[in-house]
Amino acid sequence: MQFPTRFESLPEYAFPRLRALLKDTEPGGPEIPMSIGEPQHAIPDFVPGIMLEHSATLSKYPPNEGIPQLRQAISDWLALRYGLAEGYRDPERNILPLNGTREGLFNTCLALSPETKNGQRPAILLPNPFYQCYAVAATMAGAEPIYLPCTAETGHLPDFAGVPANILDRTTVAYICSPANPQGAVADRTYWKTLLELAEAHDFRVFADECYCEIYRDTPPVGALAVLAEIDANPDRLVIFHSLSKRSNLAGLRSGFAATGAGNIARMMQLRSYAGAPMPIPAQYAAAATWAEESHVVANRALYREKFVLADDILGNMPGYMSPQAGFFLWLRVGDGEATALRLWREAGVRCLPGKYLSRPAPDWSGGGDPGSEYVRLALVASAPEVRRGLEAVRAVLT
Repeated sequence: MQFPTRFESLPEYAFPRLRALLKDTEPGGPEIPMSIGEPQHAIPDFVPGIMLEHSATLSKYPPNEGIPQLRQAISDWLALRYGLAEGYRDPERNILPLNGTREGLFNTCLALSPETKNGQRPAILLPNPFYQCYAVAATMAGAEPIYLPCTAETGHLPDFAGVPANILDRTTVAYICSPANPQGAVADRTYWKTLLELAEAHDFRVFADECYCEIYRDTPPVGALAVLAEIDANPDRLVIFHSLSKRSNLAGLRSGFAATGAGNIARMMQLRSYAGAPMPIPAQYAAAATWAEESHVVANRALYREKFVLADDILGNMPGYMSPQAGFFLWLRVGDGEATALRLWREAGVRCLPGKYLSRPAPDWSGGGDPGSEYVRLALVASAPEVRRGLEAVRAVLT
């Protein structure tokens, strides 16, 4: 019996790798989980009641395009958050609710990345380190993943303008995460404008993963779609992805959306009609109410700001510490990320993720090396007292 070989170039997923690294080592104290970005703050208190109210709809197949109430709530949120005109957020033409953004980040690549470009195998540009879904999507689309190092020298964002022209000319998609996972770097208006103009010049699409956009210190991150509207670029040039997982602590609801031009939406919907997995209708009603309510988002952001201050106070004078602009991870430079992760587990019971589990070796033309190998990622998702305990343990071990 044969098996496919298309995934053989992919390493084992990050968390099984971490379990294998730690399995023969006893923790040096009660476990302090800081490896997984799973929000631990309370969910909005109105969500369970709304789902119960609509529980009778579980007997119905949910619509692939999402219920009208959800699409309208998303459209209204895009107007509130980014000031977008109706032409960029039409509930019927520009918005597709998703069963979590992972579904969209994967399937949208299959729906929109051409099989060839300029007679060549397509290239798909990825930030490096990156959310691992991007690489699998590129592989399934038959493209060559190009891993662009995100380092201190590049502002911890991809340097798309530094990609050789011959690669840009066969590029079909460029993924970017802003605020970035894991570094917390934020693309500003100039960065988005430069990237979108590059995409216009070389005819590729930008997939903007913005699921951390509501967790920030003081200044709301600029939205890619708002910049596209400012420069009056083709709406099909960009797809943005958003989620309730981080904004509202509803990772288990599996609710996100994509917004883009009508041409893209039509092709995304065509694939989804065959292979999609829409959210249950009670979850869609709960999601609609959640996109329409902002007070819980403000309270949630305040909890993360408190933990940013904790991190600055506890680790701020350590070599390798970088204070994140947004998101809920620390990207800590430690020398050897894998060895440090094992040491933190062995000496203090801190479970964190080696940076190299989120990255790949970079192309020689971009400087080579593995941009994640010297780092560990620490998730600040637990309560403030638990995060303090973890950060103090990290400091005690590493100093």
